[in-house]
Amino acid sequence: MSAIVDSLVSYGSDSDSENESTSKTDVDIVDPMDPDATAHLKPLDSDPTMTVAVLNSAPEVAVKFGPTNPFKSQQMAAPRNMLSGYAEPAHLNDFMFEQQRRTFHTYGLTVFETGQKKAEKRKKIKGGDAGDMDNFLGPWAKYIDEKDSAKPSEAEQKELDEITAKRQKKGKNEEEAPAEEKTVLHVKDMYDYQGRSYLHVPQDVGINLRSVDAPDKCYLPKKQIHVWSGHTKLWEVYNERRCVRTFIGHSKAVRDICFNNSGTKFLSAAYDRYLKLWDTETGQCISRFTNRKVPYCVKFNPDEEKQSLFVAGMSDKKIVQWDVRSGEVVQEYDRHLGAVNTITFVDENRRFVSTSDDKSLRVWEWDIPVDFKYIAEPSMHSMPAVTLSPNGKWLACQSMDNQILIFGAQNRFRLNKKKVFKGHMVAGYACQVDFSPDMSYVVSGDADGKLNIWDWKTTKLYQRIKAHDKVCISALWHPHETSKVITCGWDGQIKLWD
Repeated sequence: MSAIVDSLVSYGSDSDSENESTSKTDVDIVDPMDPDATAHLKPLDSDPTMTVAVLNSAPEVAVKFGPTNPFKSQQMAAPRNMLSGYAEPAHLNDFMFEQQRRTFHTYGLTVFETGQKKAEKRKKIKGGDAGDMDNFLGPWAKYIDEKDSAKPSEAEQKELDEITAKRQKKGKNEEEAPAEEKTVLHVKDMYDYQGRSYLHVPQDVGINLRSVDAPDKCYLPKKQIHVWSGHTKLWEVYNERRCVRTFIGHSKAVRDICFNNSGTKFLSAAYDRYLKLWDTETGQCISRFTNRKVPYCVKFNPDEEKQSLFVAGMSDKKIVQWDVRSGEVVQEYDRHLGAVNTITFVDENRRFVSTSDDKSLRVWEWDIPVDFKYIAEPSMHSMPAVTLSPNGKWLACQSMDNQILIFGAQNRFRLNKKKVFKGHMVAGYACQVDFSPDMSYVVSGDADGKLNIWDWKTTKLYQRIKAHDKVCISALWHPHETSKVITCGWDGQIKLWD
C-alpha cells in the first residue's frame, strides 16, 4: 500500500516537470484502520440523564463597580431596588387581608401573635387503688377545684318559693303602672315677641326650610360646628342652638322616636314596654299604648290622611298597628320569625318594608296582614337599619357583614349588586344610614366612632372622620343644607358637622 502512495506522490503532470518534481518523503501517512483516524465520524455516546446547572443571578453576586464605601454598615450596604429596601412581588388574598385588618383594629392582634392562651385542662383527684373498694373513686373522681353546694331542705325551699312569688307579683304590679310623665322647659320664654313658639320655622338662616326641592349640589363636611350632650331632649339646630325642652316619662331607655309630618307630635318607644304620644310644644303626654312587649321601632303613616295611625315593630315578632284616636290595636302583621327591627314606608306610602332578626326582608301592603314579597337568601345577614333614598327609588340597608346593601324600592325590590358600600366595621351595631339630598353621597357611622362618606355613583369611600370616642350609631344629612351632617354616638354626644 505504501509503494502505491509513493508512486502517486512522485508522479508529475507532464514530461516537462519531471526535473522539477521532487520526492516528498516527509509526509506523515495515517493508517485508515487506526481508530483515531475515524473518531470524528462516529456518533457521540450521550448519557440519558442530563444535568443542567441553573445560575440564580441574585443581586448579592452581581458585579460591583468602583471602590466600596468603608463607612456603610452591613444594613446600608444591603442590595435594594427602591429607596427603602428591596421589594419583592407578592400576592395577597383579599379575604385574608380584610380579616387580618379587622382583627387588628378590633383586638389589636396581628397574624404573628398567638392571641389568647388556651385554658389548662382541669385536673381530677386521683382515683386511688382499684383493690380498695371503699375508697376507690375511678372515673367518678371530682375535680380539684370543684366545690360542693348544699341543697336547701324542703321547708327552706318552700319558704324561698314564697319569697320569689311575692317579688314577681310586686315587680308585675310595678310594670303595669306606667312612669309619671313630666316635662322641663329650659328657655326663658316659650313664645317670642311676635307670639311664635319654638316650633316656628326660622326664616333668617339663609335657606328656605319649607322648600320641597333638594339642593343642587352637596359637599363633604369638613369641621365640627356644635356639640349637644344629653338624651330625650329637644334642641334648636339654628341660631343659639339651645336645649329647649326635656321630655321625661319612661322608666327605661328610649329605643326609637318618630315625629309626625308637621312636627307637632311625636311617638316614643322605650324598653319599659310603653309607646307614648307627646305634644312637642307643650311637652304633655297625650296618650299611652302597650301590648306588654318591648317595641323596637315605631313609625307614623306618612300619608296626610292617615296621620292618626302608626305601626310599631315588637319583640314578639309582630308589627302592631294602633289608632291614636281610639287607642286600640286595629291590625297585626305576624309573619316574621324574629324580633322586628325596622319599618320603612315606600311606594307613596302604600306599602312598607320591614326587616327582622330572622335575616329576612318583607314587603307589606298597608292594612293587609300578609306579606306579598319575601326576600331571604342564605348569604344574607340581619339588617337592623334601613333608609329610603330622597328620590324614593332605593333602600339602603346596613348589613351585619360590614357592608351597605341597596335594594330597589319599586315593584320587584331586587338587590342592586353594583351598589355595595364597604370599608367600615359595623358588625353587631345598628348604625343608621342616610343619603345626601342630591343623592351624591351615602353616610354611615361605624363601631370605631367614625363617620364614613361614600360616593353614590362609584361606591368609593371618599372620607372618614373621627366623630365620636365610642360607637357612632347614627348619621343624618340635613335635608335642606348642602354639607351639614348630624351624628350621635354612645359617648352621649350629638355633633353637627359642616
